[in-house]
Amino acid sequence: HYPYGMIRKWFERRLELKTLNKADALVTVSEPLAKDLGSLHHETPVSAIPNGFDPDEMGSAPLTKEFTITYTGQLYRGKRDPEPLFQATRELIAEGVIDPTAIEVRFFGPREYWLDQEIKKYHLEEIIKQYGMVPREVVLTKQRESQILLLLNWNDPRERGVYSGKVFEYLAARRPILAIGGPTGVVSELLEETGAGVHVKDVAELKEFLRKCCKEYQATGQVCYCGKKERVARYSHHEMARKFAEVLRLTLSSK
Repeated sequence: HYPYGMIRKWFERRLELKTLNKADALVTVSEPLAKDLGSLHHETPVSAIPNGFDPDEMGSAPLTKEFTITYTGQLYRGKRDPEPLFQATRELIAEGVIDPTAIEVRFFGPREYWLDQEIKKYHLEEIIKQYGMVPREVVLTKQRESQILLLLNWNDPRERGVYSGKVFEYLAARRPILAIGGPTGVVSELLEETGAGVHVKDVAELKEFLRKCCKEYQATGQVCYCGKKERVARYSHHEMARKFAEVLRLTLSSK
């Protein structure tokens, strides 16, 4: 999302080449970004090592009695857009699928005036709440107790290779992840690989997912977490450290 003109971009690219041409190896967070980096730095090996989660932060908490959907972190109007969730929720309430007295959508992070306006637009003031900033320890508990964790992807096709750090934090919470918006890319692949959640592309898919979760919640009192433990473990900091060690080993052995 480069905001400057071509002249500045030309100078900054030259500066990047001058700065990084002394490196023996480069690392970025995904294969698509590694490919982009490699197209500019032809002579330097580029590795993809994603961000991960701290295994010491993996934990559980008693689930909420309500059907809770929780988002933690920053929002960006027009970029990370929760409106499809609001539309799907309003329509499912009208269809009798969702009981408005038994659901809460929770946002933890900086309060946003525009979000309040979106909530009012769909007449969901009693359901969707902004709780503002809270300590990190509280955030982790709210994630672990939630029936569903909401992930809002950046609405730009260039984001296919970008992970949100939040998705790894959500993996540690071991609750179902619902990703909305953005292109199919590394986040979609991660959720499919680990079984930890789904990435829905439109309101129709979103409604179908919520309908399924509501049915399960009404029958059992909870939404089942189906993450594959061994595959989730591939994204722990221990595994990332192992990958960095391998990059170091290969770099030193080529000297």
